[in-house]
Amino acid sequence: MAFKPLHDRVVVRRIESEEKTAGGLIIPDTAKEKPAEGIVVAVGEGARDEDGERIPMDVKEGDKILFGKWSGTEVILDGEELLIMKESDIMGIIA
Repeated sequence: MAFKPLHDRVVVRRIESEEKTAGGLIIPDTAKEKPAEGIVVAVGEGARDEDGERIPMDVKEGDKILFGKWSGTEVILDGEELLIMKESDIMGIIA
């Protein structure tokens, strides 16, 4: 991918949710919610503080993350649907 996010932004690929419930019921596509989990694809260099120093990013490429339901902006890069969001939209890293 030839895209590098700026400042404290990250590019995220959504992880598709399960097709079945825990009880074994199949969920149709029309009833599925967009997943709020993803994999970080690219990371910016970080924002700058008041002194002009870079604030290091807490996430890195390959991290599995949890983000808000309405977080980010959907874009299509190289034919793939991805999200671009600020690091502050990320709730946490899934271990």
